[in-house]
Amino acid sequence: MRYTRLGSTGLEVSALSLGCMSFGEPGRGNHEWTLDEDASRALIKRALDAGVNFFDTANVYSAGSSEEIVGRALRDFSTRDEVVIATKVHGRMRPGANGGGLSRRAIMTEIDHSLSRLGTDYVDLYQIHRWDYETPIEETLEALHDVVKAGKARYIGASSMYAWQFAQALYTADLHGWTRFVSMQNHYNLLYREEEREMLPLCADQGIGVIPWSPLARGRLTRPWDETTARTETDEFGRTLYQPDDKVIVERVAQVAEQRGIPAAQVALAWMNRNPVVTAPIVGVTKARHLDDAVASLEVELSDEEVALLEEPYVPHAVAGFK
Repeated sequence: MRYTRLGSTGLEVSALSLGCMSFGEPGRGNHEWTLDEDASRALIKRALDAGVNFFDTANVYSAGSSEEIVGRALRDFSTRDEVVIATKVHGRMRPGANGGGLSRRAIMTEIDHSLSRLGTDYVDLYQIHRWDYETPIEETLEALHDVVKAGKARYIGASSMYAWQFAQALYTADLHGWTRFVSMQNHYNLLYREEEREMLPLCADQGIGVIPWSPLARGRLTRPWDETTARTETDEFGRTLYQPDDKVIVERVAQVAEQRGIPAAQVALAWMNRNPVVTAPIVGVTKARHLDDAVASLEVELSDEEVALLEEPYVPHAVAGFK
């Protein structure tokens, strides 16, 4: 396993992060395809054995049961000092007033609930899951600053938003002397490269760690375009992200993979690993081979010709992933 710094911080993270949306009590929350605790624990243990130290979850994943499962597994299989735990806040956790969002009330409530579910005194990275259009960014940033000063989070990060919004947040934090975002968890892969226009250059300029979600495009980059899985059949959000023109890119990933004699997933991740702005793609796994491919991709070096072949068919996409 390779380790790298998260942006301009001194925090060392593995060059891939284990995404934990796949782990959660089936039927709890809005993901029907999640793994139960025993299956989840086996994959978390395998990741730790492979040298992964960076685990990303969220309060909304399986209505909190992802945090519970991840927290128990990490306590059983590692020590707290060995792992980097990231979670997120924004999504609705209960009906009615103050059940979600990024108000001071919501942030202060949800950090405590997340820490309780994870069974830890602090998280290493506390991220806003999306932009809150109903709450002033000043309120959100000051609350996050207070979470850090209270010792409940070591760093703060953000997730999918427009580059102008992220720039506004960074500027506002600097203006007030509040804790600054150190990472951006955005939607980025071979099928969706709109982040290359503004967000990635902004992150490079500001020393922000980039930890993309869905680096394998919800699995589309790992299998034939028309092949379905239990997840794709129930993933309403995933259906909004990609378009028919993307099929040719999937075919070219398969072409390069066949020529090299490796799985397509390794090719798609190797493409992302070439980008110096990317710190660690967040890889979701439901089978051991998914994790093995992610780890193996760190040793795959694509040629310039292969990269050109993969990138050439790309066409502009409507902005997607901010939901």
